Amino acid sequence: MNKLVLHLLLVLLFPVITWGHEIRPGYLEIKEDSAHALQITWKQPIMGEYGLALHPSITAGWLVDSTAVMAYTEFYLVKRWTIPAGHATLDEQTITINGLEKTMTDVLVQVSMQNDVSFTYLIKPIQPFIQLNLSKPQPPPVLQYIQLGMFHIWSGFDHLLFVLCLILLVKKRSKLIWTITAFTIAHSITLALATLHIIAVSSSFTEAAIALSIVFLGVELLQYYRGIEGIAFRYPWLVSFLFGLLHGLGFASALQDVGLPANNIPLALFLFNMGVEAGQLAFVFLVLLLISITRPLAFQFPKWSYKIPAYLIGTLAMYWFIERTVSIF
Repeated sequence: MNKLVLHLLLVLLFPVITWGHEIRPGYLEIKEDSAHALQITWKQPIMGEYGLALHPSITAGWLVDSTAVMAYTEFYLVKRWTIPAGHATLDEQTITINGLEKTMTDVLVQVSMQNDVSFTYLIKPIQPFIQLNLSKPQPPPVLQYIQLGMFHIWSGFDHLLFVLCLILLVKKRSKLIWTITAFTIAHSITLALATLHIIAVSSSFTEAAIALSIVFLGVELLQYYRGIEGIAFRYPWLVSFLFGLLHGLGFASALQDVGLPANNIPLALFLFNMGVEAGQLAFVFLVLLLISITRPLAFQFPKWSYKIPAYLIGTLAMYWFIERTVSIF
């Protein structure tokens, strides 16, 4: 494998050392209750102690901070409003996410009416507003949840680093296919079980364990460069399956935080998982493409430099592990 690719990829990944979590999308839910009042929930992503500078607004002017009930979760600032019955109609109202154009995240909007009719929109930075059209039925939100899944895996640097480790360890392409397939099957299982509330694991514990899984692969990679074939080199499919179960719990945490349509959870789960897989395969393809393009280049690195990727991966993952473990207590 061309060592130039290893160095370039890790140089690109190392600047994210201060933030190992994915950038989660925003979420706005508007729900009409049995009394025809509106229950509005806004989840604004936060990173550590800082929140993204996002402020939702609606043409009717309901979303004023001074009238909101506020709370914090691990990943979100949550604001809630109650709009009494007799309010202006929602149809043709314009929802704008102020400040979204300055970010790289998306906002999922769920509108649920009292007659069990729901609408799903995805607001993107390139066009940070949508106009509600509640007078005609909406097709299933296929694209919205696929895009959310792809965004999640592409902004989840820890998940990508785990996949990168597998690519560096597994030399045969046929074995790599089985290894990635095992990872996919495993995280699909726990994603479904956790999303459907069949199992429940603390998200803080899961995030710390995911970081530790990358530390393990970093050690295995270092052993490989020293000429020692560890368990991850000899049985990569088994290692990727076992740790894939952990990563699936991380995906489920993100999906639950974003929000699921109450009347169509299985479809949303399936589409989100499709997006995760598409994003993961695109990453694998990109890495393999870079390797094939640069392989003919005659760059010779010193022998000691071959261990740099393993040390960078291990250091970065251990930083995440300590950071996430501290946040549990």
